[in-house]
Amino acid sequence: MVEEDTTIVPLKVSDRVTIMAEAVALGGEERAGVGDLLDFDGVTDAIEAIATSITGTFDKVKPKKAAVEFSLKIGVESGKLTSLLVKGTGEGNLKITLEWGD
Repeated sequence: MVEEDTTIVPLKVSDRVTIMAEAVALGGEERAGVGDLLDFDGVTDAIEAIATSITGTFDKVKPKKAAVEFSLKIGVESGKLTSLLVKGTGEGNLKITLEWGD
């Protein structure tokens, strides 16, 4: 099993809130560390893009009920946050349940 290179980084979630998170180092020229304040916008942008794409599909197939579950892993690449759609094993994880009828 390959060990991941992780680091603890501060994430600016909002103007008033900063959290510490474990992030996977993905490579690149710059390496972020504990002293580097990273912006959470890249992660929230990824969540918004995934949700928008999925709800667009729901609008087409028109289920009566829908549920979506996905996992995001935070990575740091070239000093910036990126999000990875993953399960703990490193495999992608996206669970969608659709229901039609009464």
